[in-house]
Amino acid sequence: MKTPELQSVLTGLISMIQMSLSSLRDTFTSHSHSRDFAYARGDYLRNRVVIVGTVFLALLPFWALVDWLMLPAASLSTALVARGVMLVALLLIILLAYYSKARLQQARLSAGLILVTPAVFYAVVLFTVSNETTSLIGYSFIPYMLVAMLAIFPFTLSESALLGGGLILLEAYALHIAGVLLTAEGLQAIWLLAALLSISITANYFQLGLMLRLYREATHDPLTSLLNRGALARTMEQLTTREPDAPRALLMMDLDHFKRINDNHGHAFGDDVLRNFAGILRRSLRPNDLAARYGGEEFVAVLVNTDKAAAMAIAESIRTQTEASAINNYDGETVSYTVSIGVASFQPGEGFESAAMRADNRLYEAKEISRNCVVGV
Repeated sequence: MKTPELQSVLTGLISMIQMSLSSLRDTFTSHSHSRDFAYARGDYLRNRVVIVGTVFLALLPFWALVDWLMLPAASLSTALVARGVMLVALLLIILLAYYSKARLQQARLSAGLILVTPAVFYAVVLFTVSNETTSLIGYSFIPYMLVAMLAIFPFTLSESALLGGGLILLEAYALHIAGVLLTAEGLQAIWLLAALLSISITANYFQLGLMLRLYREATHDPLTSLLNRGALARTMEQLTTREPDAPRALLMMDLDHFKRINDNHGHAFGDDVLRNFAGILRRSLRPNDLAARYGGEEFVAVLVNTDKAAAMAIAESIRTQTEASAINNYDGETVSYTVSIGVASFQPGEGFESAAMRADNRLYEAKEISRNCVVGV
């Protein structure tokens, strides 16, 4: 029979394991990231690509000097051409990153290219001076530098592992050219690069995990875990910029007689009602839809790629689920509650505030009619 102390320890251990698994899932791939965080991570990647790309551009003249000092005359012209191509590539990557606002895939691509470009140059040098192994001394640091640079970006673990694995293969080829791949020196070099990669991946894990936690604290309502009002507005701005004419609908929802619930059953039970309704919203909406606590007992949902008829159907489903829900208060009494919903479809290019105002007017009509109903336009 378990003692209370043992039960407490086991519960704490299980909680830690669940948190670790959740953190690993969130940092291994981006599949579980919410749309709003995906946009935020894209901005982080975008800004760091611009900074790193600018630093690379500033260092290019010095690298050209290293080429002139280290490479044999027969390989120098090829290296200078490669440097010119690298210059153009870096400029294009910086432009790609700069104009990738609200475009996560474009930001991810630019982040990958900013690391791949120096690696490609290193590969060109390897092929060009394959018979001049002493000339590689000035370039052998490149794979180590790029693996260490993985820690600068908020990559997922799988993204870092893919890029790092490619760099290890590139280093193995360099060691093969030098004829030391299977020697103690070569194995030590591969081991060192793998150790650096493990450190970078660990840094990615903590960096992305911390970013997720801080972002959720700053953008999500602590009671319901839905988006807060400011985060919803920013996400909608990004969504409108990316897909200005996509069909969208907005639901403005208000719990009926919520003040009466607080007065009769206490504010703690009122919080339970808010959490219960947030759960109904999460179950009713699709993965790409957005839900937020707008303030007090008011909630907002944005339905993407949704016409008026589909929006009205989803709103009615939320209303009926809410009406059918029942929560036991702290005295064991069953308490029911209802919701009024106003629906508005976004006009092409319309901003969030304008659509929210129209949905709020419909919500006011629903309150005036009878409450516990859906009114749309």
